[in-house]
Amino acid sequence: MSEAIRLSKRMTELGLCSRREADEFIEQGWVRVDGQVVDVLGSRVFPHQKIELQRRAAAVQAERVTILLNKPAGFLAGPGEPGIRPAWQLIKPETHFADDRSGIHPLKRHFSHLAAAGWLDLAASGLMVLTQDGRVAKALLADDLDYEKEYQVRVAGTITEEMVSLLNRTYTIDGVTWKAAKVSQQSEHQLRFVLRESHKKQIQELCEAVGLRVVGIKRLRIGRIGLRDLPEGQWRFLGQNERF
Repeated sequence: MSEAIRLSKRMTELGLCSRREADEFIEQGWVRVDGQVVDVLGSRVFPHQKIELQRRAAAVQAERVTILLNKPAGFLAGPGEPGIRPAWQLIKPETHFADDRSGIHPLKRHFSHLAAAGWLDLAASGLMVLTQDGRVAKALLADDLDYEKEYQVRVAGTITEEMVSLLNRTYTIDGVTWKAAKVSQQSEHQLRFVLRESHKKQIQELCEAVGLRVVGIKRLRIGRIGLRDLPEGQWRFLGQNERF
C-alpha cells in the first residue's frame, strides 16, 4: 500500500495550487478530502483519496493575476541587488500597456505578492512572467517543462552552416545533458533559438562552444504567449482565455 504524504504536497502534485496556496486553503477550511473538510496543516493523505477545493478557494485563485512584462536589459528578474533594479519595479500604473486587451482593470492588490515565474538574465530583454497564481508559477517552473521558449540572439562572429548544425545537437556540459535546441540563422549576426528547457547562461555556453560570442538576447515567446506589440518596459495582464 502507498504511504501517506502531506496534503499540501499532494495538492501541488495534482496541480490544484502551489504549496503556499495549499497551506492557506487548508487553514481556511477550503479543502475537502473524501468529502470531509481538513483544516489542520501537516495532515496526510493517501494517493487514492479524492481532494477537492471549495468554491471560495477557486474564487480566490480566479482573482489572482498574471502579468506579462517586456523586460529591458539591465533589470534583475529576481530580488534586487545593490545598484541593480528588480524588474518588478516596472509593474506600476504608468507603465501599463495602453492597448491591454485582457479586460482586467488594474487594482492596487494586483501590484503585490507578484513572483517571477522563471529566470531571464540581467543582460537579456524580452518576455518575463510575474504572477500571483501558484498554478501558473508551478507550471512554468516545473522540472519537466513542456513549453517552448523562443529567443532572438545576436552574436559576434561569422555564423556558418556547421555552427548552426552543431547548435541543434544534444549537449552535455558540466555533467548536465540538455535537450537539443531548435536553432536557425535569421541574419548575418542573428540566430533564433527555441528551447524546451533552459538553464542560466545556456544560450551563451552553447554559442561559445561553437565559437560565437553572444552580444544580445531577447525572449520573444513562452509557449503560445508572445510579446507581440508589447513595448519594452511596459506590461499587460494575461487574459482569462490565454494559456501558455
